[in-house]
Amino acid sequence: MVRPAPAVEDYLKAIYAHTEWQARPMTSSQLAARLGLAPSTVTEMVRKLSGQGLVAHEPYGAVELTAEGRREALRMVRRHRLLETWLVREFGYRWDEVHEEAEVLEHAVSDRLLDALDARLGRPAADPHGDPIPSADGAVRLPDAVVLGEVPDGTAGRVARISDRDPGILRELEERGVGIGNPVTARELPPELEDAIWIEVAPPQ
Repeated sequence: MVRPAPAVEDYLKAIYAHTEWQARPMTSSQLAARLGLAPSTVTEMVRKLSGQGLVAHEPYGAVELTAEGRREALRMVRRHRLLETWLVREFGYRWDEVHEEAEVLEHAVSDRLLDALDARLGRPAADPHGDPIPSADGAVRLPDAVVLGEVPDGTAGRVARISDRDPGILRELEERGVGIGNPVTARELPPELEDAIWIEVAPPQ
């Protein structure tokens, strides 16, 4: 099977990432902002992706993955998150350093090498930020988690996921001792930090 071009893979992964943890569909302008590209460039690429059957898009409407587009996106998400996990575990990268490195490597590694990395790492279920790693057949399981900044004051839970969009926030959370699996309570942290944290809410006592 011929792999899509790297630019196509980047687009599909970005569209998937937008809707992975929330249900609002992605617009072309949001896609342009996420990729750091001109809206006109994104509009043209979305038109091409639609022609290839990878996205569904109507003018001025949302950009959504088709079944085939989702399969390709999950394949890239798997690559990216396994590489991040590998860099942290095997090479001592910090969790705020791995995203850009994985962005480059994900287009280069073969499926054979990726499967070997997966086996060496013990088939991890999530990457260093708590994002689930899709299986080789595209299955993915999201934890039942909510944004810490959106729950009532005093709600307690354990950190299930931390957004990796802002390396500065990752560094600040690390300095505060906040990581995956740690207990947290709503309104103990500044709002910008709570908005980057997803928690699994503790059951009532």
